This record gives sequence, structure tokens and C-alpha cells, in this order.
Amino acid sequence: MTDLVLVRHGETVWHAENRYAGVSDIELTPRGHAQAAQLAEWAGQAGLAAVWASTLSRARITAAAAADQAGVEPRTDPRLRELDFGQGEGLTSAEMAARFPEARAAFESDPAGHPLPGGEDPHLAADRFVAALDDIAAAHPDGRVLVVAHTTAIRLALCRLIGVPLGEYRRLFPRLDNCALTELRLRDGRRAAMLQYNSPIGAVR
Repeated sequence: MTDLVLVRHGETVWHAENRYAGVSDIELTPRGHAQAAQLAEWAGQAGLAAVWASTLSRARITAAAAADQAGVEPRTDPRLRELDFGQGEGLTSAEMAARFPEARAAFESDPAGHPLPGGEDPHLAADRFVAALDDIAAAHPDGRVLVVAHTTAIRLALCRLIGVPLGEYRRLFPRLDNCALTELRLRDGRRAAMLQYNSPIGAVR
């Protein structure tokens, strides 16, 4: 049994305009750094056995302070990266609707069946993210592990692990706040129980 605390990285410079960052390496804002510091304060008292992160810098930086406070070395796995949004990278929803309206409409109707043009297949993204979680859980049996990653990848993994269609991820999990806590308990590999979802660790002003 392993408890995995899944956390979206701190706020980035594209956050205010709701631009899709995907695999683009976007830096944190001052608020994002403050959120990371607050996550680190939580991590110092959370009884963590390990801290893992996506290889994208916004996740690595968010995780680094938490690992330091938890007294562990931060570790990374490229399988924890965000979904590649293809031609949607760097755009807002409105800009996508203007540039490729049919593709955007299909994505909104079924985001797992109709990825954005040139984007990664969400089913494959869920496969590699959940495989990473499986390996992390196996490496830390009976431990509590912080995993700092990305909003869409985390929501896809949640659907896969609790057994609901991937196309429901935007409806079932409409938001995942920066540095909020989503915790799963994994038993015997893929048997998952959700302990908390999008729980704030406190307000950052």
C-alpha cells in the first residue's frame, strides 16, 4: 500500500491567461514560487518517503523545495510530464477556436477521442503516467510520496486509476489548482482509493 500525493506545479506566467503550456517549458511566477514554498512547508510535516517530479522545470522547481524540507533527494521521471497539446501549445481556448474551430469543438466534446491537432494521444499519456506511478509505488511500499506533475496528466491518471472513461476527465475533474493536494492510496498495484481531491494547503496572497 502506497499513498501518492499528486500535486500540480506552481503558477506559471501563462496561468493568468489560461494558455495551454503542455510540454513547453514555462517559468513560474512570483506567486508560483510562493505556492512552492508553501507546499514545502507542508512537506516538512507530511511524513514523506520520497518526492518525485516531472522533468519540466515548473514541476522540478516546485518539487525541489518540498524535497529539501522533507529531507529527501528529489527524483524525476519523464513519464510524469504534461500532455503534449500540439498546435494548442501556448494558445487559449478562444484562440484555438479561432484557428481550428472544428478540431477544438471535437476536443471539447471528447478530449480523449479527439486530441488537439498534432497533440499526444491522451490514452498513451495516461498509460505512461500511470506506469510511472506504478513504479514509484513499487519503489516506496507502505510510504507516502509526493508527485509534482501537471493538471491534464494527473486528471487522466485519476480516470484510469478509478476506472472511468478518459473522455470524462474535464467533466469529472474540472479544475486542479496549483499546489493543491490530490491523494490516492494504491493497493496491490492498480487498486486505487481517492483520499482527497484538490485540497488547498492554505491561501497564498
